[in-house]
Amino acid sequence: MTADLHIHTTASDGRLSPNSILQQAMEVGLSYIAIADHDTVDGLLEINEIIKKNTIDTISIIPGIEFSTDLPENEVHILGYQIDIYNLELRNQLNLLVAHRRERIKQMIHKLSQLGYSIDYLRVIEIAKQATSIGRPHLAKALIEKGYFSTVSDVFTALLNKNSPVYVPHYKLTPSQVITLIKKAGGIPVLAHPGLIGNDNIVLDLINAGILGLEAYHPTHTEIQIQRYLDLANQYNLYITGGSDFHAVPTRFPERLGLFTIPASLAKKLSK
Repeated sequence: MTADLHIHTTASDGRLSPNSILQQAMEVGLSYIAIADHDTVDGLLEINEIIKKNTIDTISIIPGIEFSTDLPENEVHILGYQIDIYNLELRNQLNLLVAHRRERIKQMIHKLSQLGYSIDYLRVIEIAKQATSIGRPHLAKALIEKGYFSTVSDVFTALLNKNSPVYVPHYKLTPSQVITLIKKAGGIPVLAHPGLIGNDNIVLDLINAGILGLEAYHPTHTEIQIQRYLDLANQYNLYITGGSDFHAVPTRFPERLGLFTIPASLAKKLSK
């Protein structure tokens, strides 16, 4: 029995719909999955509607979300598991984050125009389709569609990465605010891919700030990093999680669900 606790859908920047994710997860025999879209629970709302109409007893869905947090020099993401997706304070904050994401896209389009790139905001919205949480990948696709670049990676390298010409920071909560928000929504705050932070002193600071788990297993982590975060989790009595960070991007591992999994026993510990 296996699990994948870090999956994105078209509600944010994933390429598969919540329904397609659910079908693929069942096809490959996953016992537990967690939808963890950026700044939105709309993918989970869609899955809840599917579950209401169909009996699904081969897979358990753990409600989740992923927040980017505000630290000047480091990229820190925090996952929230077992959140109440109807919690009013959570939903109000998500509405604010989504509104700021859209304003950010408009600001980046303005910067693009000053550099000679003509991109229409409404076209970016169309490209995003049903995505609630609109981000840089959607803008990158618009640039590719106009023939300015060949790949999303090329766009990010040239224009959209942090400190690049068109980059605009989006409104973020502090790590402490995110941890508090997740807990108020009945959830378990878990530090996503700690190895990507690049500074384990920050990891320790976040544990002291109230993080309750570490995503020890991630496609970008080396064996040494995995063991380091397993040891830290055991030392501080934290939940151990992991997932593929799946976006269904053909050039990004894993390209399908089921290629990167963790033992279902770890997911079961998150279940209430």
